[in-house]
Amino acid sequence: MKITKEARRLSSQLFRLSLTEGRLDRAKVFSVVQSVVNEKPRHYLGALETYQRLVRLEIAKRHALIESATPLSAETSETVVNNLKQKYGQDLTTEFAVNPDLIGGMRIKIGSDVFDGSVRNRLALLQEQF
Repeated sequence: MKITKEARRLSSQLFRLSLTEGRLDRAKVFSVVQSVVNEKPRHYLGALETYQRLVRLEIAKRHALIESATPLSAETSETVVNNLKQKYGQDLTTEFAVNPDLIGGMRIKIGSDVFDGSVRNRLALLQEQF
């Protein structure tokens, strides 16, 4: 489905209505969706689709996936979380995962930001150089 300019504009307005002090407000998101579904303005399906993408991207910016080759100690994981919260804000949620494919080190993904300090990544970079 092609999204029209009007639907894109409406979804941007809806997204701005969903923010409280620059943060996504769950209650406002629910209220906005309910009002759009009830009123059914022109191009509302496209607007809701784009709105959903905007909300999903905003949520992803507030969630960190921390992968390591082995389980991290409590002290290390606390240090990592504290450093990330200093940079991305106190409302950052974190998820830890063990990924043996990394060989060593860790990879952190927050929204579209990826910090890859894994051995696997370093080996891939080294391979590209040769």
